[in-house]
This record gives sequence, C-alpha cells and structure tokens, in this order.
Amino acid sequence: MTAIQEPAVDAGDQPYTYRRAELTEPDWRRFPGWRDVTEAEWRDAQWQRVHCVRNLRQLRGVLGELVADRFYDDLAADQRELATMSMLLPPQMLNTMAPHAGTDPEKVTDAFYADPVRRYMLPVRSDRDAVWPSHPHSERDSLHEAEMWVVEGLTHRYPTKVLAELISTCPQYCGHCTRMDLVGNSTELIDKHKLTLKPVDRQDAMIDYLRRTPGVRDVVVSGGDVANVPWHQLEAFLMRLLDIETVRDIRLATKALAGLPQHWLQPKVVEGLARVAGTAQRRGVNLAIHTHVNHAQSVTPLVAKAARTALEVGVRDVRNQGVLLRGVNDTPAQLLDLCFALQGEANILPYYFYLCDMIPNAEHWRLAVWEAQELQHAIMGYLPGYATPRIVCDVPYVGKRWVHQLAEYDRERGISYWTKNYRTGIEHHDPEALRRRYPYYDPIATLPESGRAWWADNARR
Repeated sequence: MTAIQEPAVDAGDQPYTYRRAELTEPDWRRFPGWRDVTEAEWRDAQWQRVHCVRNLRQLRGVLGELVADRFYDDLAADQRELATMSMLLPPQMLNTMAPHAGTDPEKVTDAFYADPVRRYMLPVRSDRDAVWPSHPHSERDSLHEAEMWVVEGLTHRYPTKVLAELISTCPQYCGHCTRMDLVGNSTELIDKHKLTLKPVDRQDAMIDYLRRTPGVRDVVVSGGDVANVPWHQLEAFLMRLLDIETVRDIRLATKALAGLPQHWLQPKVVEGLARVAGTAQRRGVNLAIHTHVNHAQSVTPLVAKAARTALEVGVRDVRNQGVLLRGVNDTPAQLLDLCFALQGEANILPYYFYLCDMIPNAEHWRLAVWEAQELQHAIMGYLPGYATPRIVCDVPYVGKRWVHQLAEYDRERGISYWTKNYRTGIEHHDPEALRRRYPYYDPIATLPESGRAWWADNARR
C-alpha cells in the first residue's frame, strides 16, 4: 500500500493563493448625497436611471467634500481636453468605487485616484499618458466595424457571425469604449456619428439581411447596450431572430448587468426574458448574455442575483468579456480575483479578456502583447479549464486572435503581425486577404528607449 504524503508545498508559497471572498454591496450612505436613500430606492431601476451622474455638478452633489477640489479640477480638465466618452455613471457603478476609503477627505481623494473602477469609468487628466496620449495609428473606429456594415448597424466581419447594433446609448459610459465613434453623447473632443434610420427600419433591414444570408448562424445583439432598448422592442426583435431557422446562437451584450443590475431584475424584464429563453429552448437556439466586468469590486450581490435570475428563467449562459486595462486588472492577482468572483460567486463565466483597442487617448490603459502573454501564462492552472478566460487581441481587419497566435513580433518597435483564415465582409474579392500580414501596435511607453526614439522620429516625419 502506498503511503499518502502530506503536500510538500504550503499554499502560501504559491504565486497566487485563493481565498473565498463573500460578495458585499458597499454602503451607498457613506456618500453625503445618498445619506437618505432607502434600500427600496436603491433596488429600483428607475431610481438608478434618474439619479445617474452625468456631469461634474452632479458628482459633487453625491461626493460633496469627501473628495478634494484637486480631483474635481483634474476631472474637469480631462472632460474638456481628452475624454472620448461623456460622463454617465449609475449610482450602482459609482458606489463600487473606493468602498473602504473612510471619511477623511484626503484619504478618500487618494483612494479615488487609485481606485481601479474609477480609473476606467471616470478618467482624469493626470491618468493619461503625457507623452503619447494616443498612438499614431489610433482610430476612432479602431476595428472598422462601420466599414463592414451590410445594413446600418449590422457588422458582418466573421463568416458565420454578425454584430447587430440596435442602439447607440448605454446606461453607463466606459472611458475606453471601443465604439466611442458612435456610442454616447458628443464630447468636447469628439463629435459622434449618429444612426440615421428609425429603429424599426434598422431592425427590419437587419432581419431581411439575415433571412437572405443563411451562412450567418450567430448574432450578437448589442449597441450601445441592449438594456437601453425598450423591452417590448428588444423582445420583438429577438423573437424575429428566433424565427430564422439558420440562426442558432444569440448573445445579448449588456454591461448593465454589472453597472445597473436593477434593470435585469425588473419583473417585466425577467418575465420577458423567460418568454424569449423558453422560445429559444424549444427551437434549439443557444441564448446567452455577455456582460463586461473589469474588476472584482464590481461583482456585488445584486450583480450575482441578476445573473442567477437570468439563468433561472432559461438563459443558457451568462459570460464575461472584460478588457485588460493598466491600473485596473493588469496583474495575475487582479485577474484571478475577478474570475473567482465571477465564476464562483455570481455564476458568470469568465470568457474573454481583450487588449484595449487602439482608440484615441487610450495609451495609458493599453498593455503590450507581451504583457498580455505573460498574464495568460500566469493565470493558467488556477481556475477550472472551462472558466479560464482566453486573452485575445482584436486585430484591425482580422478579428479576435489569442495573444500567442501572432506570426511575427518586433519587440523593439512594438509591432506584431497577424494572419487570418477568412475574409471579412469587405474583402470577398481581395486575393491577398488570406496571405497578408496585419500589424498591431504596442503602447509606445512599453518599448525600450530605442523603440521610443524610433516612434518619435517616425512621428516627426
């Protein structure tokens, strides 16, 4: 008989030690502007929407003198000079920032500056890269989605999948939004493009295209955020999708599951989602919700309840597609803490983490490909295999690629080259599409001195 030996390695010797953390809802009453807000009001979706923070004055009304003027001045400078997204924060999202900072204004201010959720939901001027706020190859529509519209709002990039943008607004605006060209209100810096068709006409055109294109089996219904589509309109569109025999997968994209979970807990939404899920099950269609959580602080009991409610009424999966962001989730511990909170406490499957896209003024958020490769290596072996997220680079004109799939990598200049095995919707007659190598660029601040000098000289030319 073989003797059973005690483990030779103490858990404390591991690079990461898992400790189960119970989810908590931070006390919103710590903020002066919400001292009298009741539990019933907080759980009410309409109250959350009405009390969203949309400007500096409203933010001061909530935070008061808990946060020093230096932070408000820094925020105002960013809104005036560099912001690509307007301010829109539901109370739920704001409440997850600096949850344990106390009441000393200097300590609270420092906590707000350091807070990972604040860093991407409420960027300030001093966050941005002072030398290279934008990469020379950054673009407003960095993934060229609008170029690939087959009808307004319907991007056909992959052979079997489409992206349906039903609306150009969200319940909350992330500073790093990949669709900053279209989504949200115009800012001092960016005059946004607009959808021109009436919603009913846009949806009719999308349905007509899908009926005429049987090679498409997978529809991501997004925007903006589907939580901003009136429920009766969204349900009608989903039922029409379910009538198309060739559509086998439907994914609803909504950051609001984390930013405004109260929306997904409303009786009319839960009942409607149950009808859609039931129809999907009867017709053998996979219905999933994809949300967007970037830090464990955002995973609260209300978020978990919203996710579990969706699963209980018949949605097949709730999955998370996060974005790798410097100062937010760029360490193995931050990523693993988030994944365990999602998968273990909220029944949300960690699915993808994307490299932040190359939009203007995003260089302070972006990670280099080699940094993403190291993170992928570091998180392997801790989570169940099915819950270990893939870290991907969404390469312009290519699409999602695992970060180790590059064909060539110039580390000095931070240029990686990628290939693909399909044509996008605009390349059907391009004989070089499958032979071409497509470039992607690391943040210049991550390069060695020689690489930074090359880019400085290149930019001058």
